[in-house]
Amino acid sequence: MTLLVAGSALAQSKGTQPGAEITYSFKYNGKPVPEGNIKLIIKGDKVRFQPVDANAQKELQLLDNKSKATFQQIKDKEGNLLTFKKPFQAYEQAELIPGIDTIMGYPCKKAKMRVRSNSIEVWYTDALPVKGTPVLGYAPGLGLVLKAVRNGNSEYVASKIDLRNIRNEELNWPATMGQLVDDATYLRQVIENRFTTINIFNQEQISWGNEHADPDGDVENVTYHYAGGTVIMKKVDLPDLSAGTLFAEVTEVSNGDAYDRTGSLFIVPTDKKSSFLDGLKKGVAALPVYHEKYRGVVATNDYLPTIELMRFFTPFGVKEYNQKTRIKGYQWADSAVYRQDITELQPRLKGKVWIGVFVGNYDKGGHKVSVRLKYYPADRGEEKEKKENWIMPIFNSTNLMEMAGQEYGTMFGKDSLMVTVNIPEGLKNLRLRYTSTGHGGWGGGDEFNPKLNEIFVDGQRVYHFYPWRTDCGNFRLSNPSSGNFSNGLSSSDLSRSNWCPGGVTEPVTIPLPDLKPGVHTFKIAIPLGEREGTSFSAWNVAGCLLGEK
Repeated sequence: MTLLVAGSALAQSKGTQPGAEITYSFKYNGKPVPEGNIKLIIKGDKVRFQPVDANAQKELQLLDNKSKATFQQIKDKEGNLLTFKKPFQAYEQAELIPGIDTIMGYPCKKAKMRVRSNSIEVWYTDALPVKGTPVLGYAPGLGLVLKAVRNGNSEYVASKIDLRNIRNEELNWPATMGQLVDDATYLRQVIENRFTTINIFNQEQISWGNEHADPDGDVENVTYHYAGGTVIMKKVDLPDLSAGTLFAEVTEVSNGDAYDRTGSLFIVPTDKKSSFLDGLKKGVAALPVYHEKYRGVVATNDYLPTIELMRFFTPFGVKEYNQKTRIKGYQWADSAVYRQDITELQPRLKGKVWIGVFVGNYDKGGHKVSVRLKYYPADRGEEKEKKENWIMPIFNSTNLMEMAGQEYGTMFGKDSLMVTVNIPEGLKNLRLRYTSTGHGGWGGGDEFNPKLNEIFVDGQRVYHFYPWRTDCGNFRLSNPSSGNFSNGLSSSDLSRSNWCPGGVTEPVTIPLPDLKPGVHTFKIAIPLGEREGTSFSAWNVAGCLLGEK
C-alpha cells in the first residue's frame, strides 16, 4: 500500500478546503477484482465516486457531508437526468464497536451494521480532514472509511491516500441535479439501463372478423394481419447482440374473448424457396402438404416451418372480465405476462426478421398483446466465446392459420409425424428443442389425459416422456372467467397436457450426441385419443435442431 502526502495539502492554506483522492482495491473471497476498484474524489464536504475502470461507470454517485445526503444520478434512455437524494439518517445506522485498529498508519475505529440481511463491518478514521466511504450506504458521514467488509468475503480496502488540493474540474460536481425522483423510480431506471429492450408489438389487437387496411408489399415496422386477424406479423431489423442472454416477453389481456386460447410467438425463416409467409399471404393451400391435408408442418428441401420462440396460453378473460366476475378476496391480475429465455435461438434473431404472434379465437374483440425482446449483456469478466450456431426448424404442427383452414395436429391418430433431414458436417452439441402440448377439452380429450410422447431417430427411440402440468392452480388469479365446478375446483386449476391457462410451456432439450452427419428420419409418436361425437384431440409439437459449428 502507498501513502502519498502533499505538504501543501497537510498545511492547508487559509480558506482552502481540504481535498483528497482515495483509491480502494476490491477483493472477493480474497481474490483481487480489478474492475471493482474505485476512487473517491473529495473537495471539502463534497465527494464523488469514480470507478478506476471508466467503462464500469453506469451512474454518478455523490456524497455531501454538509447537507448530510447522498445523491445518485442517471440518464434515462431519452437522455433525461434523474437524481435520487437520500439523507444519511435514512441509511441503516452503524453500531460502534470498542477498540482501535491501525490501517495505513491511521488509527481506525470499527462499526458494524445490517443491510438487507447482509453483515457489514467498517473501519474508519477521524485522523484525516476528509470524510467518505467506498459504498454509499456504508456509514456515510462517520469519518473516512478505510476498510469495509460485507459478509466476510466482499472487501474494499484503501490502497492509496493522496491528500492534495482538488481542482473543481477534478471534482466535476454536476451543475444540475435534473429531476428529483423517489427510490422506486430511480431503481427501475438503473435496472432498465443495464439491458436493451426492443418493442415489437404494442397493444395490438388479435381478433377474428375485423377489416384491416394492411399495406402492400413487405413494409418494415408495420403490423400485418392474417388468418382473419388472428395472426399478426411484422418485419423488423434486429441488432446482433449475441454476447449475453435474450428474453422474449409477451403481455396479453382479453379484449372480449373469455376463453383460454393457444398462443405462439414465432419467426418465419425465409432462407428457402418457399416459406410460411406464402401461406399467410396466398392462403393455406400455398404451403407444402404433409399426409394429404396437413399444410406447412414439416421441413422439405424447399421449405422450413416456423420457429416457435414461445408457446403461451391465454387465461380465461383476464382484465376484460375482472369486474364482471367479482369474488371476495380474489384480486384478479390486470394482465398475463409471459417470459422465456430464448438465447439459444438468438442466431436467427438478427437482421431482417419476420416475427409474428398467433392467438386462436373467433371473437371480434379477441385479445391485445405486446411483445418485447430484452437483450441482457454478459456479466463483466464472463463474456462467452462467440460461437457460430446452426439452427434448423424441422416440424411444427401448431395450426397458426387455424382460422384460415389449417388443419389441427391430428395426424397422430393414424400415424406418427415423420420428417427427413440432412445434418451437415462439423456440428457439435447437436440437440433437439422440443415443445409439446395436448388438446381436446373434454373429459376424454388429450388435454386432460397424460399421453406418452416418444421421439425416434432412424427407428431408435432417443427420448420419451409424459408432457404434463400439475401447477395450473398457481394461475387462478389470472382467470376471472374460468368455469367453477360443484367440487370447488375451477377449470383453470385442472392439470393439463403440458400447459396451463395463463402460463408458458417450456421446451425440453433432447441431446443427440451420437447423430452423425447425413440424412436422418425423425419420428414423433403420440397415442391420440379417439373422437367422441364432434369432439377430437390434437397435439401441437414443434421441433428445432440446434448445434454449434
